[in-house]
Amino acid sequence: MQYQTLPQLNEKVSKICLGTMTWGQQNSESDAHAQMDMALSAGVNFWDTAEMYPSPPDKDKQGDTERFMGTWFNKTKQRDKVILASKISPMDFLRDGQTRYTAAQISSAIDGNLERLQTDYIDIY
Repeated sequence: MQYQTLPQLNEKVSKICLGTMTWGQQNSESDAHAQMDMALSAGVNFWDTAEMYPSPPDKDKQGDTERFMGTWFNKTKQRDKVILASKISPMDFLRDGQTRYTAAQISSAIDGNLERLQTDYIDIY
């Protein structure tokens, strides 16, 4: 695996990123856990998610991808081996029809990310 150092993190990040947007829609939780196991064993330590996943966006499934990641982090205790990126979503159903972000909405989104991911930090947001 090839890595690049991100100066802001002072961490070596794999040049391949594990994308997660289908977990909960096209993939089950056990599929997601198997993919995380495989990615980490192959040296892929850069993983990307978002509060709106899985995709396509669905109000009833929103957050499932992060929940799957959270149960994996909790089960494996390997959160410290992953450079985790997440992001706020422009989906209006997440913010009562509003698509502009206030500081309070961003803070609330981050709190939700952290809760679903069962972690106390996100490396890149």
